Amino acid sequence: MNAEHIKSILELVRSGKTTVNEAFEQLKTFPFEDLGHSKVDHHRLVRSGYPEVIYCQGKTKDQVADIVKCMLHRGSNILATRACEKMFVKVKELTDKAVYHSVARIIEIKQQEVTSPQTAIAVVCAGTSDIPVAEEAAVTAEALGNKVERTYDVGVAGIHRLMDHIALIRKARVIVVCAGMEGALASVVGGLVDKPIIAVPTSIGYGANFGGISALLGMLTSCANGVSVVNIDNGFGAGYVASMINKLDQ
Repeated sequence: MNAEHIKSILELVRSGKTTVNEAFEQLKTFPFEDLGHSKVDHHRLVRSGYPEVIYCQGKTKDQVADIVKCMLHRGSNILATRACEKMFVKVKELTDKAVYHSVARIIEIKQQEVTSPQTAIAVVCAGTSDIPVAEEAAVTAEALGNKVERTYDVGVAGIHRLMDHIALIRKARVIVVCAGMEGALASVVGGLVDKPIIAVPTSIGYGANFGGISALLGMLTSCANGVSVVNIDNGFGAGYVASMINKLDQ
């Protein structure tokens, strides 16, 4: 869709031959910008409520910088996940607004304010080794305009640690639970709260953990109600879904 096509759609609206809603549906697919190595979807905000997120793993620092530069010109808020320090240094040359969350491995650039719900998201993790995945979820949710309450290192090996924080966790509208090993924490939390839980299996664990497969299967077969599961180490996906839930009816 080019500028002439957009102009023709607007003319149809003015003449009454199409409705505003019909025109809006057509404009949802416009525009994307072809950088050669990437096609940047500038209208994802219109379709899904948040701009395209850059997945940096597998990209070069120059490719990441090209995409960021393209989005900067549109005034978009920018979130780049699985980013390394070298990528951040390159992006920082483009704007002083860039912030690097090193534990979460996320580059964040805020150009517009995002409405924040009154309700909060709780991010809970079993062990200190799970914190990078939990932080990816927490930083993602915060970048999307949510208040986040963190509760870390409260795994089932010392269940009293979880119980010490359960009142705070219960106040959240949605809960993200990150755990490796056998992934039991999601089931335990699920049996203690009346809120939806997004379980994130992590790749933390000894050999029989199979890089997170044991935690994934444990969470998928949870006997607790209200537990859904994202992919292994997918803190970003969990934080994004939690934000969508937290913003319902806002």
